Amino acid sequence: MPPPMLIAASDPPFSNISRQMNKMMDQMQKGYFNAFPSDTWKPNVNLYESDSAYIICVDLAGVDKEKIDVVVQDQTVTLKGTRHVPLHDVDECAPAQPSHTPERVKVHLMEIDHGSFSRTVELPQDVHREKINATYRNGMLWIELPKG
Repeated sequence: MPPPMLIAASDPPFSNISRQMNKMMDQMQKGYFNAFPSDTWKPNVNLYESDSAYIICVDLAGVDKEKIDVVVQDQTVTLKGTRHVPLHDVDECAPAQPSHTPERVKVHLMEIDHGSFSRTVELPQDVHREKINATYRNGMLWIELPKG
């Protein structure tokens, strides 16, 4: 069976470039070596629409699914949670040694957002709110919003 066809909504000219520039500016504001963010970060989101539903896909790689809060209130869906700093576990790669102390590492580049996150998405008027369904697989949160 072929994959579903994706049809891009009509975007204004240069909207993709504008989104990329905004993302780049956000990254510059965070600072090059920002290991301890004080603000929440916004996970990336894709929005899709089929004949029967709206679908939200949220990139939450590395977030424990039990730690994701999804709140539907009024005409919005708000996602909140925390992603810890991804660290390479050197101990898993080294042979077991009883007196082995963890190896220190230097951070040269840190682009993966971590800390608290929050993202709010507005709901269309025709969403059947009682039948909203969410699944989490391969680091992606999929929220299906059936049309009412």
